[in-house]
Amino acid sequence: MEIDSQNQKLNVTFLPYPTPGHMIPMINTARIFAKNGVNVTIITTNSNALTFQKSIDNDFNHGYSIKTHLIQFLAAQVNLPNGIENLKDATSVETLGQISHGIALLQDQIELVIQDLQPDCIVTDMCYPWTVEFAAKIGIPRIYFYSSSYFSTCASYLIQKHRPHEKLVSNTEKFSIPGFQENIEMIPLQLAEWIRTKTNYSCYFEALFESELRSYGALYNSFDELESDYEQLYKSTIGIKTWSIGPVAMFVNKDDGEKANRGHNKELEKEPDWLNWLNSQQDDSVLYVSFGSLARLPRAQLVEIAHGLENSGHNFIWVVRKKVEENDESLIKDFEHRMKESKKGYIIWNWAPQVLILDHPAIGGIVTHCGWNSILESLNSGLPMITWPMFAEQFYNEKLLVDVLKIGISIGVKENKFFMSMSEEATMTRKEIANAVKILMGSGEGSIEMRSRAKKLGDAAKKTIEEGGSSYNNLMKLIDELKLLKKTRELSKKLIR
Repeated sequence: MEIDSQNQKLNVTFLPYPTPGHMIPMINTARIFAKNGVNVTIITTNSNALTFQKSIDNDFNHGYSIKTHLIQFLAAQVNLPNGIENLKDATSVETLGQISHGIALLQDQIELVIQDLQPDCIVTDMCYPWTVEFAAKIGIPRIYFYSSSYFSTCASYLIQKHRPHEKLVSNTEKFSIPGFQENIEMIPLQLAEWIRTKTNYSCYFEALFESELRSYGALYNSFDELESDYEQLYKSTIGIKTWSIGPVAMFVNKDDGEKANRGHNKELEKEPDWLNWLNSQQDDSVLYVSFGSLARLPRAQLVEIAHGLENSGHNFIWVVRKKVEENDESLIKDFEHRMKESKKGYIIWNWAPQVLILDHPAIGGIVTHCGWNSILESLNSGLPMITWPMFAEQFYNEKLLVDVLKIGISIGVKENKFFMSMSEEATMTRKEIANAVKILMGSGEGSIEMRSRAKKLGDAAKKTIEEGGSSYNNLMKLIDELKLLKKTRELSKKLIR
């Protein structure tokens, strides 16, 4: 009877792409499926598994059917040392290319594993376009997983289709995104380079989005109350099924332990210094500053941020990547010492338990690079944002926050640059940074209204994942649909026999 019951269960394989912004929401999604009765297998490499294996083991020990299937990253073939298997580990354009090549070489291994697992469905990151043909070949649905917003997908698709920026005489002249109800204005410089002009990457990205059009459907880490209008626009422009099941982090990050382990594999200290410092601050008085796991800021920009934060007069926590140059680290450490003495600021080096920090009552706002995970995590905590986009779709996300949802203040960045090729000059000045902080963290009418809107969205995010909420219902509908597809395929096989 137990074997029979297992045969009837839905088997879904998840294939995450090894960079934090993509991996974290997909792993959370896989865990949600498992918590709702699905047999889940996650395919990844050894080093990448280390960042989330603790959570998977914990779920398994609580009786959920979830496991990780490890494949071998071919480090020697791409001239990389062992353990360098994630885009965040890249220290140069060359190593980034090597890691990307190593990921591409995994295709044969992945196909063999999936054939052996015989899943009923594969959920794959957008960066594996070849899985469309492979899923069709083995006769199962391929679900496209995109780790950003409907808004950004629609904007990118419509701009690529209509090319409004090509009619302009200057890269700084404004154009409106075609097909949107609102008048959303951008300048060509804010578009990714591969959209602005044909580059070596253009064909690669075009293949990614083309694979979306041929997928059975798409999973989005979003929710109805946040961008239902853009979900409808997505359905009418892309033309495939889609399910909004976000914020996925809220389904699984139920306690401080889970929040602390987000994208990390080390135990949090029982009473970390940053927590003691935050506990000494007034509610809504501290600004959290983080630029994600990929961005590298030049020395000149670090100087401007340090002065801008200090000059703003507001307390802050600033997460600084450890992999800055030695001189830069020395500069920041001097600043860190001064801030500790004045108790005005706190610096966390390299990695921070972001979800845990954002949930602290002392945090009143965030400076964000507009990565979708950070946006959702800020919204979950009801926080307004200072937007500082850098690359990829982040400039579209900024428009959603500032122009549509009106819960953000733009710092004023004008150019979309590949994250490995940031200029050595400062993009934003200390004055611009200080002014934005003063507005966001101040008590003006605009700040109060932004905070109110952000808190309402935070409340909506909490309700949408509860039983009967829109994201919860969408998840159940998807699982039921995949179960029905499984039964239909099995019936067809019997009839053929």
